Amino acid sequence: MKKLPIAILISLFAAGMASAQTPTEIHKKQYNLDESGLAIKGYDPVTYFTAHKAEEGRKDIALTTEGVTYHFATAQDRDLFKSNPEKYQPQYGGWCAYATGATGEKVDIDPETFELTDGKLFLFYNKFFNNTKKTWDKDAVNLKKKADINWAKTIQQ
Repeated sequence: MKKLPIAILISLFAAGMASAQTPTEIHKKQYNLDESGLAIKGYDPVTYFTAHKAEEGRKDIALTTEGVTYHFATAQDRDLFKSNPEKYQPQYGGWCAYATGATGEKVDIDPETFELTDGKLFLFYNKFFNNTKKTWDKDAVNLKKKADINWAKTIQQ
């Protein structure tokens, strides 16, 4: 008789632990983060929206949500992000939007190469004479549709 309540408690604890770790583990596995869990190479996700530019955040103004750490230029930006993280988080886990749409690959980004469309932040690779935003702009509607499909498959893995 005593074994049944203990088994139930263990099962409930294990289920609770699994569900509590799921979003964090998904983010850590699928998102474009450095070794410490930092997103967007330390750039402030809010300034893309408020100042329409890429601005580096400060290490002393940081916030970690679901295993992902963001740096902010100001405490006000951090508070805006905290009130609505989904609004400010980059699309496709912070990977290159073009590559996500074109091939489904996770390609690193240049945080200063971005676009805001329909209230969403899209980041792009821009190195070695290859600015993928220019290619994205030529067929953005179709590439976005493909990227949405590819990203949905990625986060299910």
